[in-house]
Amino acid sequence: MPTGKINGQLNRRTFLRGALLSAVIVSGLPIFSGTAWADQLDDLRASGAVGEAFDGFARARDSSAKAFVDNLNEQRRTIYVKRAKDQNVSVDQVGRVYAAQILSKAPKGTWILGENGNWTQK
Repeated sequence: MPTGKINGQLNRRTFLRGALLSAVIVSGLPIFSGTAWADQLDDLRASGAVGEAFDGFARARDSSAKAFVDNLNEQRRTIYVKRAKDQNVSVDQVGRVYAAQILSKAPKGTWILGENGNWTQK
């Protein structure tokens, strides 16, 4: 069955691919290697040195966290690229789906960068 629109409506394959993308991403959300890594991320979030963004990537809010965030985002990008290829969608789409999951699980007080460029606290 071809993908795309038929008579202005999404066909079944296109719909299923989108639904599958969401399900795979949400159920397959890996938490990056180990409790120590997660604890360090939570500590950096709590201190305000690291924030999360609308695109699924972390941001260093303090220069002391830059190396950590660079490493974290490299790991996230690897996952997003793989998921994007597997689902035939853009890396940006995957990142935004992951962002929703990351933000829902981030502890209270985490700084969040909105698409408008403003920081708010969870």
